[in-house]
Amino acid sequence: MDAFLTATFQTLPLPVLLLVIIGSILVLGKAADVLVDEAVSLSTRWGVPKMIIGATIVSLGTTLPEVSVSVLSALEGNPGIALGNAVGSIICDTGLILGIAILISPPDIDKRLVNRQGWIQVLSGFLLVFAALPWSNLTSVFSTGGRIDQGTGFVFLLLLAVYIYLSIRWSRSKPGELEAGIDDTTEYDSAPFWIVFLKLVAAITFVILSSKVLIPSVQETAVRLSIPDSIIGATLVAFGTSLPELVTAIQASRRGHSELAVGNIIGADILNVLFVSGAAAAVTKNGLEAPVSFFTFYFPSMLIVLILFRLGIVLSKDKIKRPFGVFLLFIYILATAAGFVFKG
Repeated sequence: MDAFLTATFQTLPLPVLLLVIIGSILVLGKAADVLVDEAVSLSTRWGVPKMIIGATIVSLGTTLPEVSVSVLSALEGNPGIALGNAVGSIICDTGLILGIAILISPPDIDKRLVNRQGWIQVLSGFLLVFAALPWSNLTSVFSTGGRIDQGTGFVFLLLLAVYIYLSIRWSRSKPGELEAGIDDTTEYDSAPFWIVFLKLVAAITFVILSSKVLIPSVQETAVRLSIPDSIIGATLVAFGTSLPELVTAIQASRRGHSELAVGNIIGADILNVLFVSGAAAAVTKNGLEAPVSFFTFYFPSMLIVLILFRLGIVLSKDKIKRPFGVFLLFIYILATAAGFVFKG
């Protein structure tokens, strides 16, 4: 689909490209609005905190671009891209997107609920690194790298199912969490459940499809306007697959459901390990190769971002304040800049 869209946009006049960009943004914004509204509706109907809905159902939907890119890359013989996409998305989600969401609307948090999901988030990051280590010869990690084998990919997918089941079960079994995560005054869609669910699926679909159209159209426009490739790569390509999480987080925060945004990012990080890496490894006989650069730079950067976010939550009281959002953005910019230096 990406290749087809890129080829199509290369034949379009610039005014038409600009109309495509405007239309994609409008569809993306409206779809994200519907996604947030229907997710909140499910939260109220099921008696499940919005953060958990964000960390499970919404995250499953918004991480589909990462899954599709990683699985296709693995099948086409580029497993390094698959693993890099997962690790890069975790850094982008936690630093850039969550930082923006906190700046827009500092979220109230239930420490017990966020701490439990947050520890799973950090542990999943360490799990990814441990799974990639060459345990038969650890001394070779900085000379030949490591690998996530196919069997581990299937284990990750099994852990994904367990994570979703336990997240919803835990949240509904604790009255304190239920009261903290649900606003009884929230208006919600009174349509039958199956219609609400179809609206949610349709909204996720339109968020993903409009993102798929927006990125190559903007990239082609940038090329025609003689914007350097380095800038295009550092901006559009870098967070293209994270655009659904970004838009959903912004819309959720803007509409007063910032805890949904926090849950979406925490869940997306977990799913980038269990779902994105797991699916990509499971479909390839040789699994996912983790080059030396992952152990010397990318894995450490990912763990630093996750640990700093975890520390920030531990030190926060009942609200994540804007200065912490600024700090997350600074860490993201620092990691991105270091990545360019490292590559250089």
